[in-house]
Amino acid sequence: MSGSPNTERAAGGITVDFIGEIYEVSQEVPFTIGREADLSIDDNPYLHRHFLSIFHEFGLWWLGNVGTLLSATVTDGTGQVQAWLAPGAKLPIVFSTMHVIFSAGSTTYEFTIRADADWYDTSMAAMSAASSTTIAPVVLTTSQRQLILALAEPVLTQSVPGRSSIPSAADAAQRLCWSLTTYNRKLDNVCEKLDKLGVPGLRGGAGKLATQRRARLVEYAVSSHLVSADDLPLLDLDNDDERPGTGERSP
Repeated sequence: MSGSPNTERAAGGITVDFIGEIYEVSQEVPFTIGREADLSIDDNPYLHRHFLSIFHEFGLWWLGNVGTLLSATVTDGTGQVQAWLAPGAKLPIVFSTMHVIFSAGSTTYEFTIRADADWYDTSMAAMSAASSTTIAPVVLTTSQRQLILALAEPVLTQSVPGRSSIPSAADAAQRLCWSLTTYNRKLDNVCEKLDKLGVPGLRGGAGKLATQRRARLVEYAVSSHLVSADDLPLLDLDNDDERPGTGERSP
């Protein structure tokens, strides 16, 4: 039955792993993920009742965004291939392991899709149709990395498996012992840098909520392994990031 917890994977099938609970997906019936779905993630009012759907079509398994507001970040098992799944978009499940991370309000969620078949050879053409992005290597200053770590710390430490809260701007600034002005300036600089490198969802503007931008930054940084739990000691490093010979602070 679609959505029933299972401990073993069916041959040629798809399973979803959310905080250690395994769901087997049927080819006959789409498997939904959301607030009131086959996989009910949380009762978070910001989460769609049906947000994502896994279904079988044209001989392939697909992940579709059936919501209207939220987006999801999807990566392969290594984090080297990443796609941003916007409302109405879908992409084929072409890797044996795919990690999905998304945010609703100030809460970020994660789960894993596992497939018995690995269609990696078809991924370049298939993923391009889903607007996947190849991102150039990212070089960050220490303070930029600290800012990302301050926002991603709850996700990286996973005190509650599968879900984490994104710190507010005030909380992140306090964690770093920065003024709110300094925090906002450095956040703008990091988002601008990643936006220029092709990372979607970080550009500000009308209708772009600050919470959404922080959440998208965390999703990208964690799923692409830009930061990891091994980097967390940097949060306790006293760093001014001064440019040598100028006395000016870098972004």
